[in-house]
Amino acid sequence: MKIDGFVLAMLGAVALALAMPWLGAEDGPLHLGIVTTAGIAFVFFLHGAALSPAAMRAGAASWRLHLLVHGSTYMLFPAIGAALFFGLKTVLAPEIRLGIFYLCALSSTISSSVAMTAIGRGNVPAAIFDATLSGLLGMVLTPLLVSLVAKTATGHLPLLPAIWDVMKTLLLPFAAGQLLRPWIGGFVTRHKAWTSKADRFVILLIVYAAFCESTQAGLWSRYAPATLLVIALLVLALLGSVIALTTLVSRLLGFSRADEVTAVFCGSKKSLANGAPIARVLFGQNPALGMIVLPLIMYHQAQLIVCSVLARRYAERAKRETTAAVEAA
Repeated sequence: MKIDGFVLAMLGAVALALAMPWLGAEDGPLHLGIVTTAGIAFVFFLHGAALSPAAMRAGAASWRLHLLVHGSTYMLFPAIGAALFFGLKTVLAPEIRLGIFYLCALSSTISSSVAMTAIGRGNVPAAIFDATLSGLLGMVLTPLLVSLVAKTATGHLPLLPAIWDVMKTLLLPFAAGQLLRPWIGGFVTRHKAWTSKADRFVILLIVYAAFCESTQAGLWSRYAPATLLVIALLVLALLGSVIALTTLVSRLLGFSRADEVTAVFCGSKKSLANGAPIARVLFGQNPALGMIVLPLIMYHQAQLIVCSVLARRYAERAKRETTAAVEAA
């Protein structure tokens, strides 16, 4: 599996931040604090304009599937994250443990969950419903969950101001896009590729600014190279565990193959597109922001590779089932 261009661009942003941290720091010449805040609002405005209410309604009926997906996203993941956060207290630094828990508190992806579900011949309308609803719920639930452990890691995180900041920066532009959808929705849908590029560009700016702040604060000199390996292993173990558990529960509940595909992909993914902006809002003044988002960056690449392989296997299974049904008929 080759690494996609976006991941290479993220690695380039990290390398540039390590080489020239002064350029993207909060008080640097690029003024990335203002730029990223405006960029986040613009991107979520476009997401709101692109979301079709009809597509949401089409996938709303499968309530057992929805319960499994959101239970995995906002109960199973945070439970594992809390166990790691408190269980590794004597092993990993507070900002690393906070980053792992933050990863676990995030919403599912939208575009890649739907894409992987489609490749694996899953229930695409349900995937659209679950992935979109997950992102909306995350604007409230992610700050709520993070506030439960943030005091232990980096100091008190006021809950209501945190939720308001996230909603002001993400949800209000999204709602504005929905209101204007009758007039601009067609244009945004026809130029969906540009929306995706804008989304990724803003993420790159957030990652670059975060690593600039961490580099200027001398954060990276505190960790041995083995620390990065530990984070990578924890991320892979987390992804593998949740995929295994969502698969098992789907089969115990008697889900169809199509619903199992949706449950596995929507229930195991975490959104970098939502996670980077929310981290910027919640931890923007924290010099450890780079380390906090590092587990999410690693998870992003891991889920792309693992879920791509799984999607192809599900597609092959669907093809065999179709062939067997035709031959039986």
